[in-house]
Amino acid sequence: MKIFFLSVFISFIAFSCTTKKEKTNTSKIDLIKADSNSTIKPEKIINSYASVDVSPMDMSYFPVDYPKLKMARPDMDPPIARIIYSRPHLQGRRIFHEVLKYGEPWRLGANESTELDLYREATIQGKKIKAGRYVLYSIPEQDKWTLILNSNIDSWGLHPDPSKDIARFIVTPSQPVNPVEYFTMIFQPTTAGADLMMIWDTLEIRLPFVF
Repeated sequence: MKIFFLSVFISFIAFSCTTKKEKTNTSKIDLIKADSNSTIKPEKIINSYASVDVSPMDMSYFPVDYPKLKMARPDMDPPIARIIYSRPHLQGRRIFHEVLKYGEPWRLGANESTELDLYREATIQGKKIKAGRYVLYSIPEQDKWTLILNSNIDSWGLHPDPSKDIARFIVTPSQPVNPVEYFTMIFQPTTAGADLMMIWDTLEIRLPFVF
């Protein structure tokens, strides 16, 4: 009889331990699931130092990729030109009239004024432009664009002051091979120097530089 009760007692203890272990394991699994479900999504992460800009700043050099070339050749000459701008994107919109309007000045980007840095003198449409830093902005029209160099550097947005205009150029828009989501500015080498290309949506603008 003692042996019988002892066997029952041992079985009860073993069952209790197994049940407790299963409950413990289950609770751990539930915790893992709960933790995975509560993972913070990237768009909800708060950056207390600087907000993420939907129109990131970018820069294009001439010669193209100059900083990379300089890493390979530390003794190479300084760059010839550089454009610094912020890159808005369409987000389902069309460039006219949802973003831009004909006849209204545009900063050729977003945020700060777009800056053109010339490291040496350039000739643009027959006009001599001294080396220096300039704001570059535009006045778009349906059949032509006016591109303007201005001396009001280090400014936010666009506050056109004709008294600070350095030079104006008229260019004819064309259509790129494919529509472009993000506004893009790049230098394309030519036999005489480079074309500053401005492409967005179904528009392409070229401003020729002679160096």
